[in-house]
Amino acid sequence: MKKETEAPYKFESLSEFQRVLGLPKPVHPLISLVYNTDGKLTSPDITCKQFTLSFYKISYKPNLKGKFKYGQHYYDFDEGGLFFLAPNQLTGTSEQNLDFSGFTLFVHPDLLLNYPLAKKIRQYDFFSYSANEVLHLSDQEKVTILAIAKLIDVELNSRIDALSQDVIISQIELLLTYADRFYKRQFLTRKAVNHDLLQKLEDILDEYFNTDVSFNQGIPSVQLLADRLHLSPHYLSDMLRSLTGLNAQQHIHLKLIDKAKEKLSTTNLSISEVAYQLGFEHPQSFSTLFKTKTKQSPLKFRQSFN
Repeated sequence: MKKETEAPYKFESLSEFQRVLGLPKPVHPLISLVYNTDGKLTSPDITCKQFTLSFYKISYKPNLKGKFKYGQHYYDFDEGGLFFLAPNQLTGTSEQNLDFSGFTLFVHPDLLLNYPLAKKIRQYDFFSYSANEVLHLSDQEKVTILAIAKLIDVELNSRIDALSQDVIISQIELLLTYADRFYKRQFLTRKAVNHDLLQKLEDILDEYFNTDVSFNQGIPSVQLLADRLHLSPHYLSDMLRSLTGLNAQQHIHLKLIDKAKEKLSTTNLSISEVAYQLGFEHPQSFSTLFKTKTKQSPLKFRQSFN
């Protein structure tokens, strides 16, 4: 009999998660800031190896390994970094996941209800970046992040009043705004290596459309490209947007249209045959995309060459 896959354990509350980690009960049921200078925490007392959290997790780690090197130059800072995890993302009991040296901020989505941040926080793509896409901080950026964390810590441990939640949420939003700003800086400081990734992306798309891969496997997805480049889909799109102004899906469409124009102008393939060769299941979908991007139908484009 085939063994059933063990379902990941889900931590619904901050109190439960901190209890199994051997931490004190949080002072607030919906938000907690944990400092752990020695990095020694108890592994979750659960039988499964993977679990999910019902809350946001923002971790600052002062000792990052594997500083990024490109050629003879280092492009990232080594003053620590920030990791982000959105609710319900699968994580595990590895040492990396449980390293809370520095600080970790836990925020339950319910804390943000009726605040604009409840919607805005879902727009920060870095909550779905992979672990190797950590935000590396400069010395000054580190000072800024630690100062905001201190403000949150002081507020959490002060007397609760009518404005406490407003103040704390404002501080969380400030932390995320700075993180967004620092990630944009990181894309700039990685510009050389990102240009190489862009070239690799172009090579992958050329190979895909110049062979029978698109005909056999359909239109390439953002996930496929990200896997080939060893990046998360959101990081790939944000990196591309910083270089070209276009996200990954738009790059796929741009390559599709270029290849379509080439086939329409240099071959006698029918419109349907062009669509199928490019990976479309339905020729009408191809015609709709082509007209959206070029303001003319594939037939009109072909006729302009006759």
